[in-house]
Amino acid sequence: MIKRIAFLGTPEISVSTLRYLIDNGYEVPIVVTGEDKKRGRGSALTASPVKELALQLNLNVSHDPKALLDVDFDLAVVVAYGRLISDTLLNKGLFINLHFSLLPRWRGAAPMERAILAGDSETGICVMKLVKELDAGPVYQTRRFPLDREITLDQLARRLSTLANEALGTELALGETAFCSPIEQVGKATYAHKLTIEDLRIDWAGSTAEVMRKIRLGRAWTTLQGARFKIFAASEFTAGEVALGQGEVTGVLVGTGSGAIELKSVQPQNKRIMEARDWINGMKQIKDLRFI
Repeated sequence: MIKRIAFLGTPEISVSTLRYLIDNGYEVPIVVTGEDKKRGRGSALTASPVKELALQLNLNVSHDPKALLDVDFDLAVVVAYGRLISDTLLNKGLFINLHFSLLPRWRGAAPMERAILAGDSETGICVMKLVKELDAGPVYQTRRFPLDREITLDQLARRLSTLANEALGTELALGETAFCSPIEQVGKATYAHKLTIEDLRIDWAGSTAEVMRKIRLGRAWTTLQGARFKIFAASEFTAGEVALGQGEVTGVLVGTGSGAIELKSVQPQNKRIMEARDWINGMKQIKDLRFI
């Protein structure tokens, strides 16, 4: 019977699973998470979201995965930990991973982001066994989730995290037969490489749908008058036809390769995030504006 579960995770999306394990009565003898980092302005180091929760719960925390070698556990659960697990650790016990895609599609670091950028019609989660090859292990549980043209990365992360916890709970509820019947992955593998800054730059020659996919990630950017300009929220403009060139700005509308988008939330360089209408109303020169 699985009672003692080691946990490995680092970012915000990992937090709900650690909370789920504690709330459902499992003993967590150790939490392994990423190093403290500078996560904002200033020089102070900040603990990962997982570490913050673990400390609140008075759990044993380590930044060194080798610490697992000195801990007895029935199962190790990994959620977006951020580092590969060594063969030595994999030989110590069963490690399972909650992965946020329908494997073997989008193995790797940024599965949700790549699913949105590719315009996938669905994604999901897999509860899989960790093996030496990246995200190639057999799968115990799968949950599917439809993707529409509006869901943001943050919204998707919350939904998939909930599905992953439910799937983990279903497998754990099998008791003595839990994690005994994995199914090998079938199909062609694709890889979700970590996003670069250029991946997030908007190409205004692209279709409205393509532009919106980048904006839905929450970190899209373009340039205006030689300065970087971030767009945090927008919507497809469907109220009628507009005669705007690619990147041309009129009010809060911007032309794309196939239509236009309506800006909602933006951040000009060296300024705060603001409503798009407040930004355009504060512009001294509104003629001939164009994003590049």
